[in-house]
Amino acid sequence: GDLPSLSSWFDRVGSLPECRRAQLRVLQGRGVEMLKMFLQKQPNPQTQRRETPSSSSECASEEGERVFSSAEIEEAARVWSEGLRDSAAGHTERTHPILPQEGKRNVLVTSALPYVNNVPHLGNIIGCVLSADVFARYGRVRGWRLLYVCGTDEYGTATENKAREEKLTPQQICDKYHRIHREIYRWFQIDFDYFGRTTTDKQTQIAQDIFWRLHERGFLQEDTVEQLRCETCARFLADRFVEGVCPHCRYPEARGDQCDKCGRLINAVELRDPQCKVCKETPVIRSSKHLFLDLPKLESDLEQWLDGSSGSWTSNARNITLSWLRDGLKPRCITRDLQWGTPVPHPDYKEKVPEEEERELFRGSAVNISLMLRSPLQVFYVWFDAPIGYLSITANYTDQWEKWWKNPQQVELYNFMAKDNVPFHSVVFPCSLLGAQDNYTLVNNLVATEYLNYEDTKFSKSRGVGVFGDQAEQTGIPSDVWRFYLLYLRPENQDANFSWSDLALKNNSELLNNLGNFINRAGMFVSKFFEGSVPAMLLNEDDKRLIAAVQWELKQYIQLMDRVRFDGRDWIRDALKCILNISRHGNQYIQVNEPWKRIKGGELDRQRAAAVTGVSVNVCVLLSALLEPFMPSTSRTIRAQFNAPPTCVSASLQGGGAFLCSLPAGHRIATVSPLFQKLESDHIESLRKTFAGQQADRVRALKAQKAEKAVIGEEVSKLLKLKEQLSLAEGNTPAPPQKGRKK
Repeated sequence: GDLPSLSSWFDRVGSLPECRRAQLRVLQGRGVEMLKMFLQKQPNPQTQRRETPSSSSECASEEGERVFSSAEIEEAARVWSEGLRDSAAGHTERTHPILPQEGKRNVLVTSALPYVNNVPHLGNIIGCVLSADVFARYGRVRGWRLLYVCGTDEYGTATENKAREEKLTPQQICDKYHRIHREIYRWFQIDFDYFGRTTTDKQTQIAQDIFWRLHERGFLQEDTVEQLRCETCARFLADRFVEGVCPHCRYPEARGDQCDKCGRLINAVELRDPQCKVCKETPVIRSSKHLFLDLPKLESDLEQWLDGSSGSWTSNARNITLSWLRDGLKPRCITRDLQWGTPVPHPDYKEKVPEEEERELFRGSAVNISLMLRSPLQVFYVWFDAPIGYLSITANYTDQWEKWWKNPQQVELYNFMAKDNVPFHSVVFPCSLLGAQDNYTLVNNLVATEYLNYEDTKFSKSRGVGVFGDQAEQTGIPSDVWRFYLLYLRPENQDANFSWSDLALKNNSELLNNLGNFINRAGMFVSKFFEGSVPAMLLNEDDKRLIAAVQWELKQYIQLMDRVRFDGRDWIRDALKCILNISRHGNQYIQVNEPWKRIKGGELDRQRAAAVTGVSVNVCVLLSALLEPFMPSTSRTIRAQFNAPPTCVSASLQGGGAFLCSLPAGHRIATVSPLFQKLESDHIESLRKTFAGQQADRVRALKAQKAEKAVIGEEVSKLLKLKEQLSLAEGNTPAPPQKGRKK
């Protein structure tokens, strides 16, 4: 035709003996239909393998697809055919209190304690409690002795200010928001063993005990520091309640402890043009006497401990910690001039501790603003006090808490958090425990995430931007879908961005068309073609090869989940992709073998349809086991639909993992129905608009307040970006930015 040279080349190549032999082997005289079947059996580009956590000896083809030897295929088929053993241990109910046991893997899991005065947004949820929940659920299925504790961080200036704002006492604020947090985590299916709080007698006892041990061993020192005090509010300002211009990069909204733009730590008195965030007045500098943890004295002990522990930390946690050490540790203040906190018990500070009746009034039902505005008292700074909450929360769970927290020989401690919490968990808190010299359990695995942003901007409750925990249920999207998408996005190695369009895409492609489609088809074949009873399975090489591929994905999943991190890769996301790869293998297997056609053929074709159907429903049961940590409701639904035996989850995940025939021939399944629903574009666009916030109102308010041009300019840029996103979502071309008019 139009390309004679190319046509001639194809003719020459097609006449070569090698090509003619390949043509005969592939087409087998059946023409285009056979070519279609051959191509369907080739590796799906989406399933080409990433670098695996296995050793370099793993065999792979040039295209990256895992190639299995005959021995591997036969061994996988042999293990599969053994089925569930009668002795296989089921997933037993937890009995409390959970305590370490000799000879068991004893794992203590914590997630960073959320501030009680805030409603957590999606970034808070994935960065701490959800990631920890996935690991905890997995560990329980694996048979570990695992305890997962968390709770609300309730002391500090943030709580005092929130109480004043809502005209409640600090204790009432803590009670109110503790319930909100608990309900949010319940809806997201976060399965704590115990969810507590820091405003308890146990917190006071343990924090003061650690304080005295540090004091007696010479690890505390006293100094006078300059602080910002708001005369209008009659209080010293906590770091996060003063804002100003960053002295390093001139960012206009730097906090009193850190600049969000350049990341540098800041002393509040260094801020230029500081403002009290409560009343917007300019604070003054005042001096106050405080106690400091002498970190330089503890630096060598910390480095020695880090050498043996930090190898199992995420890379960002290691790098942040090393940057602190590289700059040299400095004494860290552990006290604050506040009223709402754990009192400092030192005699020299007795006059700063309120009388007991005043403390009771502060906790009580009467709102006493004059008491809240009195001269501040001396309490522990939140970053000394809050991590001790892990210990006190465990102590409120069981009076045998020391078996977890003073047992480093038998207990592995995992801390989950966002990166901004790292220094306090990797330097300040470990130094406090090392200095106390009381055989405390220190963190073995510090798991930190980067930040999750919302549609290329920050979450903001005040501006209505982003989805917060108490709003997720209102969207009508099931909590399992939220869990899946947040885990799919999980920002371990770099910041990630929540996007409504991407949420819809992942739901409709990965959950509905991939995972849900495979499970529903497999179940419907049993119901429709075999009267609800799993048929006999006479395996051929295609079946065994699928079993080997599924077995291999299962082993990758276990290696990733066991180790939590692997050479900078995101273990949760990669383990989740192992699940999706299995269902993708299953879909391809069904599509190539076409059981809906073979069931209408002769005896051999019917046997083939039976084998494909039987193997497929067993893959579904394995998927339910692997989904248990990620999507627990979906996992339970799959097992219910297939009437799966209770031992199937634990049996699949014991040891190195085994893909077993859990549903033998003759097993009757229950009613099968779709697992997921399509997210329609009009629903998604409605949600996008609902949670876009009132950015225009924000800009108008700043102009009315005659805020600085730099601040207004930044908010105008955000408004223009939101308008552009909305225009694109509606299928319109965004208008070009208009130049300012000359006056």
